[in-house]
Amino acid sequence: MGPVGKRRSTGLVILLTIVTFGIWALVWSYQNGDELKRHANDGLGGILYLVLTFFVGPVTMFLMAHEVEVLYRNEGKEPPITTIWGLWFLLPIIGNIIWYVRIQRSINDYWTAHGAANAPGL
Repeated sequence: MGPVGKRRSTGLVILLTIVTFGIWALVWSYQNGDELKRHANDGLGGILYLVLTFFVGPVTMFLMAHEVEVLYRNEGKEPPITTIWGLWFLLPIIGNIIWYVRIQRSINDYWTAHGAANAPGL
């Protein structure tokens, strides 16, 4: 396994995404995709996540959930989120928020279990 990623504040991610009219979602996708790939030595990586999020955002919801699910399963743990969680894109606005909260919490928990420092408040 490679380096551990950075914990991010779920509330701050949602707030910045709203304030920047979705631009932060692109940055967030890039950052998380890059960290997941560097850690697992597998996956799409930041640039591909950035492009997919820009052109076909809902696909990101399935792919990132799948990568997080694989991280947990590779350690013999039950994942808190699975690929099917990507279906939350079908519920406009609230579905995206639910997905962001669950995926970021799952990623944060994984990074914490591997020694990452706590995220800033919110």
